[in-house]
Amino acid sequence: MKITDLTPDNDRAIEQAAKLLVDLLPEGWPTMDEALQEVREALPDDRIARIAVEGEDPDVLGWIGGLKLGYPGDVWELHPLVVREDRQQQGVGRALVAGLEERVRERGGKIVYLGTDDKRGQTSIADIDIFQGPLQLAANIENLRGHPYEFYQKQGYVIVGVMPDGNGWGRPDIFMAKRIAQR
Repeated sequence: MKITDLTPDNDRAIEQAAKLLVDLLPEGWPTMDEALQEVREALPDDRIARIAVEGEDPDVLGWIGGLKLGYPGDVWELHPLVVREDRQQQGVGRALVAGLEERVRERGGKIVYLGTDDKRGQTSIADIDIFQGPLQLAANIENLRGHPYEFYQKQGYVIVGVMPDGNGWGRPDIFMAKRIAQR
């Protein structure tokens, strides 16, 4: 497996990355046109798009994107991350996150931020009114059904907040961040 930049001239990889979005994250990208638009928007020089590939005529195993946010602290958003279903739990996501962090550091970035939605009621802070103490609830979050926040914690990310009802009533967005540069 190799982590490499996704470039605008690699039509085959762009198509495969978009198909991963449709297949694995259909609530965000229900059509191929929407997924292709998302991938193409990640390709300009001011953004980061990396893919995990394997084989002689490389197949895309996963894709990650990054966008610089408007904070003076050189903050980048990790969005999105998707790994082919048959390659999950094999280090592909971990390698993609590390590859994105490498590019962010090269561009002077200091923090990587992400939001990981709980649209499927996978955590203890879903399906309840968390406006009465969202930070305490987030500090005591439990993973009920395989939510990816624990994957990010294993990569060094910490929960820094939540957006109650960010995806509809009882469907929070969990905000996470990681410092990737020294002071």
